[in-house]
Amino acid sequence: MKFQIIFLFLFCFSISFSQYSVTESGPNIGGILYSDINVLEKLNEEDSHKVMLAAIATTNLKYILEKEGPYTIFAPLDSAFKKLPKETWNSLLLPENRKNLQSLLSYHIISGKFSASKILQAMSYGNGIATFKTVQGDLITATMDGIDIILTDSFGNSARIKTADVAQPNGVLHSIDTVILPKKNVNF
Repeated sequence: MKFQIIFLFLFCFSISFSQYSVTESGPNIGGILYSDINVLEKLNEEDSHKVMLAAIATTNLKYILEKEGPYTIFAPLDSAFKKLPKETWNSLLLPENRKNLQSLLSYHIISGKFSASKILQAMSYGNGIATFKTVQGDLITATMDGIDIILTDSFGNSARIKTADVAQPNGVLHSIDTVILPKKNVNF
């Protein structure tokens, strides 16, 4: 009950201070930007997601993310990929490991459009915890640390949402500070 009250307060607080404005990319309602570009095009506009884009380009996820949806993408920042051992990243980029790379990227995508407020709402129903099934098939868990949403994989690796609610017609993007992993052994 305590978690539900806290999340309800945070949800109401965020709504009460939301504003409507129009930017070059479209209207901004409550911090969520709406435009006519897809999630992949939006990632391409971001300077901090070049590594994620390069990885998507080497898999067939590009064609899915351009058209289908809606998806919620927890997009690791370039600095998050730098935390991976260099030999792991180099191995993932080899043509024979394309399936492993696609699995890693798919672990950062869930079906549906989940804004931060929807994630908080799900946590309030789950007494401070919400689980989401990735398109890769595994679960990630959302919890709170102060005012930050933390995502944890099934092996205890966690990532913090740094930028939330970049909404596009076919999904929403949240930037995270760590790559979450579909395997305990990061060497694949």
